[in-house]
This record gives sequence, structure tokens and C-alpha cells, in this order.
Amino acid sequence: MSLAVQRVTPQPVPPHARQHMVRMRDGVLLATDVYTPGGDGPVPTVLARLPYDKNSRYVFFDRIAERFTARGYAVVVQDVRGKFRSQGRTLGWTGEVDDGYDTIEWITHQSWSDGIVGMFGDSYYGFTQWSAVSSEHPALRAIVPRVTCTGNGPGIAGYDTGSGPQPLWLEGATYQAQVWVDNDIHEFDVDLTRRPVAAAYEEAFAAIGKRSAGFDLIVSGIPLAPYNGPHPYDARPVPVLHCVGWFDNLGTAHMRDYSELDRRPGWSAVQYLLADTIDHENYFLESAPVRPEDDHLADDAALDRMIDRYTGPAADFFDVFLKGTARPESLPRVRWRLGHVGWRTAERWPPPEAVETELHLADPAAATGPVPGGRLGADPAPSTATVDWRYDPDDLVPSAATDTFLQLRDHADERATLDRDDVLVFTTPAAETPLDLAGPAHAVLHVESTAPTYDVFVRLLDLAPDGTARLVLRGCAQADRPGELEIALGHTGYRLRPGHRLALLVASSDFPNHLPNSGTAESPWTTTAPRASVQTLRTGPAHPSRLRLTVLPGSGEPR
Repeated sequence: MSLAVQRVTPQPVPPHARQHMVRMRDGVLLATDVYTPGGDGPVPTVLARLPYDKNSRYVFFDRIAERFTARGYAVVVQDVRGKFRSQGRTLGWTGEVDDGYDTIEWITHQSWSDGIVGMFGDSYYGFTQWSAVSSEHPALRAIVPRVTCTGNGPGIAGYDTGSGPQPLWLEGATYQAQVWVDNDIHEFDVDLTRRPVAAAYEEAFAAIGKRSAGFDLIVSGIPLAPYNGPHPYDARPVPVLHCVGWFDNLGTAHMRDYSELDRRPGWSAVQYLLADTIDHENYFLESAPVRPEDDHLADDAALDRMIDRYTGPAADFFDVFLKGTARPESLPRVRWRLGHVGWRTAERWPPPEAVETELHLADPAAATGPVPGGRLGADPAPSTATVDWRYDPDDLVPSAATDTFLQLRDHADERATLDRDDVLVFTTPAAETPLDLAGPAHAVLHVESTAPTYDVFVRLLDLAPDGTARLVLRGCAQADRPGELEIALGHTGYRLRPGHRLALLVASSDFPNHLPNSGTAESPWTTTAPRASVQTLRTGPAHPSRLRLTVLPGSGEPR
């Protein structure tokens, strides 16, 4: 039986939008919808460039346009090169600098445009904003990149977190295989338990009748430079509202962009941060696990509620930097949500009052046992100790969510994973008073392996009094030698409530989110016999394995 593939084709252009075929410098025509507000006179434009069908319910741009046109903006949304109604070769991340420039140039010559452009949108259409920044078109005056990063691209299938080499993100590879084959999207279920893993995708390409060039770059390990202009960090600064999700699978990389730009005087002066308790698909912590009536991907009323929260901050930002009808001081430099509490503001991130604290891993011999496992506490371990854990490619540690884009929709209970005998678990005592995390977290682990290559996955979990365990942060690294690994877990704003514990989980696989390690010099894509291995964690004065957190003073300090 051949693999079932569902082809996703363009939806109709809404009657209140006018589609144009906009010519790029090489003659390729890109399908571009224009929504204009009522009233007289030219107005500023909000532009989005995306590969997911500009007319689909998935991107709901007809409803987004209603919000922006009601505030007096024209809205332009475009299928990027090689996608849906647009012409050109289908290969993401490779032509967005020039196409962004040419699209903005076209906008400035339209009768409804006053020559001022801002950009808005999530994920890939956050990346197209950074590409337009790289193009340095003078009409681009502000951007609102949401749940995205500057550092993705074909051949990476992941992102730069600052932790060095990363285990390959299988979700990124599947995305390339489904989205970047041709103009349409091809949805299929990949049997990732097959060996070699690449064979599962070959079956899909055979069923489709063509291949994804981006996927082939990932398997070959050949990266492509996404910018043919300056890297956005080195481009002319424009005001930017970073919209970050504490539970977004690109959140670590997005906050790396924010932190890097904060160190550059030109950019630092025009950076703003809005950080919410959302995942990549805009599900909220306060609604998780999500009930059907709160699922905006299925329920229209829930979608309308989400869009108001989604577009409002961007419109306020554009009122300042596109229209000039509001003052910059009306915008908080940082607005962030403390999970389980609510919104806060600050002058910068992390909040100036936040302090760094370290929790040391101790009693490692207990870490393979049942929860509470080893100890995670303020006092360093008094003497050297070790503990082993295994990597079994035939019994992989399950991922926190099979689809991390939807991390909060199900908000899975991971207690069963904590009880596995191939993971290490270290926990704090139950909190007596609230502990407020507000900033970055890192796991610093001293590890060695019997294999020439190995992966280390870390999850920080909220362990509730009833035993349920839910994800707060995660990170990973790939190593080929023994030593200290510093693994970025990202940033968060999160309250550990009284009676709850922090639990640190350490493992050597995370399936199906990440490609299992081969355990040898052989490619993990093509191996038919990945090898098991044993990893060793060291603790104590000479090997201080620890968890580094950023917390608000006055909140409870773990003992």
C-alpha cells in the first residue's frame, strides 16, 4: 500500500481583497493580495510574505486585515516565490532579501501607499521580515517578527541556540519535506521508526512524484546562506517588536536574536519585547490543555478572540513607528507574562532586579530511581560522584509533545517519562513560597560516553503535588568528546507555585522530535543499525554539574 499524501492547494481570494501579480527583478511574478481601508488619502502599509497560502484559514489573513484596516492601514500579503499562486523555484530561505526589497518598492509606487511600510507575522514570515531588514529598503520603518529567528535555513533544520552542535530537529526536516516540494503543501504521516530513517521520506517523495530540494540539503548537511545582503544584525536598524512565546519551539533562538541585538547600540535603542505564555501556534498556558471551544485552529469564536490578542500589540506599535499618532514612550520596552500570574513590564530583559542562582545536581545514584530521584539544591555536592544512563536506539525516550509547534494544546503530563530507567531525574524540595523564573536558564553538565558521538537532552519540568509533570523549558546538545556541556534551555517567565517542585530530566534521545544518534561515524539518516551507548554524568567539586536559573528576588529560593 502506497503512502497516503494529502495535497493542500490554494483557497479562493477573498472578495474584499484584490490580487496582483507583482514582478520581481528577474521577471518572476508573485501573487499579492491588497486590502485597503476606507477613507481618503494614502496610508501606511502592513506587509506579510509567507509560504502557507495567503488565503488559507491557517494564516487567517482576511481576519487579520480587518483589524489593521480598521486602524487605518493597508494590508499586503504575498505568497513567496515558488509557493501557491506565485511563480519561481520552490526553495525556501534563498531569495527573500531581493524579493522583500522588490515588493516594498512596488508598494511605495501604489496610489493607496504613503511610502511607509511595516512588516508583521510568525515563523517563516518573521524570517521574511529579517530578510527585508537585510535588504535595507528605506521605506521599511518597523517590523513585528513573531515566534521566529534570524538563523534558520535549508541545511540547518534547526536553529542557533548558543549551545554548539545540535541533534538534528526531525520536525524541521518533515516541514521541509511537506512544505518545500512545489507550490502546494503535501501532508503525510512519516513512519520515523523505519531504518534507515531517510527511507520514510523517500516513500513520500515517490508518492508525490517529486522531491524537496531543501530536505535534500538537510540530509546532505549542506547549509545555504539565507542572506545575500548583510546579516540583519549588521543592517540598518529599524524599530522591532519581538513577539516571543515562552513555550515556542523557536523561543530559545528568538531570544538569542533579542539578546544579540541588545548588545548593539543602534539596535538596542529601537528594540521592544513582548513575551507571552504561548507556543508556536498561539495556544496559551492559561488555557492548556486546550478545550475544543478554545481551539482557534478549529473554532471560529476562539480564533476571533486569539486574533485580537495577536494583532493588538502590533497595531499599537505601528501607530508609533508608521503613523506617528502615538509616542514611543507609550510603549513599554518590555512587556512579559509571568506564567500562572499575569502581565509585567520592565525596562529591559531580564528585568533589572532579576538575579542569577545555581542549583547543583547531587545524589546522582538516586537519579535513575523513582521520583524524587537525585537532589537539585543550592548546596554543592560535597564529593565526586557519578551515575550512568543508557541510550537504546530500540527504546527511545518519547518527546514532550509529538508536535512541538502545538506544545500547549495538549500540555502533556510527562510523569511516565520521569519514571523511565534510561533517564536521570533531579528534583528540588516542594516550594514553600512562589519561585518566579524571569530570564534565561542553562544546564551545565559534565558528561562522557562510550560512543564517539552522543546527544544530551534536558527538560525542566513543573512537578505538581498530584504527580503530574509538565514542561517549562528544554534544550539539547550533541558532543563527540567528554567534558562540560553548557546547554541553553531558553528564557521564561514562570511561577513555580507553592507545593510544586522543579524536576530536571536528562536523557540521550527525544523521539520523534529529533533524529536518533547513530552512535557511530555513520550518518543517522542512512544507518540501519544505530548503536546503543552508556553516558556518565559526573557531579561534585571537580565536576560541578548544575542548573543556572534567573529568578526574581523575594520569590522562594530552592533549598
